[in-house]
Amino acid sequence: MSTQSHTTPVATGVYRTAESVSPKHPDKLCDQISDAILDAYLREDPFSRVAVDVAGGHGSIFVVGEVSSKATSVNIAEIVHRIVGSRLDTTPYEVIERVVAQSPEIAQGVDTGGAGDQGIMVGYATSETPEHLPLEYVLARNLNKYLYEQWPFDGKTQVTTFNGEVTAVVASFQHASKAELTELIHKWLQNEPLASVKETGFELHVNPAGDWEVGGFDADSGLTGRKLAVDNYGPRVPLGGGAFSGKDGTKVDRSGAYIARLIAVDYLKKHRAQEVFVYLAYAIGYPYPVEATVVIDGVHKQIKGYDLTPEGIIKKLNLRTPGFEPRARYGHF
Repeated sequence: MSTQSHTTPVATGVYRTAESVSPKHPDKLCDQISDAILDAYLREDPFSRVAVDVAGGHGSIFVVGEVSSKATSVNIAEIVHRIVGSRLDTTPYEVIERVVAQSPEIAQGVDTGGAGDQGIMVGYATSETPEHLPLEYVLARNLNKYLYEQWPFDGKTQVTTFNGEVTAVVASFQHASKAELTELIHKWLQNEPLASVKETGFELHVNPAGDWEVGGFDADSGLTGRKLAVDNYGPRVPLGGGAFSGKDGTKVDRSGAYIARLIAVDYLKKHRAQEVFVYLAYAIGYPYPVEATVVIDGVHKQIKGYDLTPEGIIKKLNLRTPGFEPRARYGHF
């Protein structure tokens, strides 16, 4: 005798979620400090080599890293205080600096034009938005910017889509009441060109842990490079692994990721593709990538026509010019 199993049909489709954090989020404050320090060195010496990380929270901000530069007037404490302001009790933050020259062993490989470290970089482009970025990522970032204009404080947004329609929004912002945020989010959903809200089952979670007044470094600690999915393309796209902020162009974590994005957009437009991935990989001290692959709508090809040495990328993207601090606020692409 045969038996049959009966299962409830499951709705087919794709859920996708991405988040964004405001410039006053503790991790983003650290990213901005790192990149502001990089900018300061590049203004005095475009050939500065900089690798600076920041950890902050609860009254103290620790700046650590390696710098080789002819610059002599960079005031790290002044940069920190400009970006973070004062504590909730109005007292200034303690700034602890531990910045030394670049390791001679690393320098000898970079001096000859080699990469400053090994690593893998992933570039991405998609045709689904005008920015060539994933829809859920763009929506989360656009909402974050919109709310930050009203409340320039610590905050987070998160957007979930199902087959391109918005099914859930999560938002938490310091000093903003649930009622105020809710009203603004509904207004944004009505006016955002890319936002199509699912008619049934839509969820909105506003300040789900309650309204809050204490944020930033007063509430939590932060660290440079801890928001990699926000800095890149959201969780849909794989990460190479390296952070960007606080690093000059000889560090392929940054320069390689930037050129990978440019290549992805170029191939997307050239081939009128739906989706393009770019994969680069480097060895420390060696100028040429050990992998340079582009995947165009699932078809793998070798990248051609680009100078992918660190020096070539720096020249192509003008990476010896200051201007990195703004890139650390909402994502780099």
